[in-house]
Amino acid sequence: MRGLRVLSRADWSARAAAHRERVAPWTRARVERRERGEAHPVHDFLFEYYNLSPGALERWHSGLGVALAEAPEYRDARAYVELADGTVTADASRLATRLPGLRWTRELLGRTAGRAARLQCFGLHEWAMVYREPEDRRHAVPLRLGAAGTDEVVESHNLVCTHVDAFRFYTDAARPLNRPTPVRERQLDLEQPGCLHANMDLYRIAFRMLPFIDSRLVADAFTLAVDIREIDMRASPYDLAAHGYPPIAIETTEGKAEYVRHQRAFARRAEPLRRQLIEQADLLIARALEVAA
Repeated sequence: MRGLRVLSRADWSARAAAHRERVAPWTRARVERRERGEAHPVHDFLFEYYNLSPGALERWHSGLGVALAEAPEYRDARAYVELADGTVTADASRLATRLPGLRWTRELLGRTAGRAARLQCFGLHEWAMVYREPEDRRHAVPLRLGAAGTDEVVESHNLVCTHVDAFRFYTDAARPLNRPTPVRERQLDLEQPGCLHANMDLYRIAFRMLPFIDSRLVADAFTLAVDIREIDMRASPYDLAAHGYPPIAIETTEGKAEYVRHQRAFARRAEPLRRQLIEQADLLIARALEVAA
């Protein structure tokens, strides 16, 4: 393959170890909880909803344009190919089948990056997910204001969530209260960079590009998602004080202001990561077209 940069075993294994240690505080805790049969109301979401196992997150990939010397661990890995000199690399020929998904992702990233952040939702999507929810469907974590108090907060605010994968978990009673109606067919038109979930989703976008991008981008997106998830749940209706998460009381003026400060900060952090993912998507699309020709 053309223009490949070869990494020695010492070089790539050091990078792999550094990546593994970077994400280890969360991956090891997840494995240990699972072995004990315990749940974490904040961090488990990052493995269950995004559906990437701790082991898969820990595994380092170099991305396209790099070949690994003395790397039998990767020889039989999915989407890798062994070259005549014995090195292994991500198999660019596999990109052709990913072209439709890459194009859609590139469009989503580009449109989102081109919009102004909207900062008026105050995290009420989490409240709408339990609005008028029957007692037998309650989550294991108690509601900070109780059922009636939670419902009152929803009813006294405008629901303006723009994120399809938050909206789809709304209760039946909450869906008609939200404007706009963020369904999948409108995602390209509604996604915007002030949305906490849209910025968390950069993690899913990144790991779905593996093994064709450097795992550094995946780790960057994951650590951003961790921080966002913690704020998302602190602003939720749940009482997480016993787990070490003080509430952001979005039903108050002070709580709203705090939430918006976090939204702005996350939008700033997500911007360069989104731009890097756009660049990577462009490169992968170009390579996919090349190998398909």
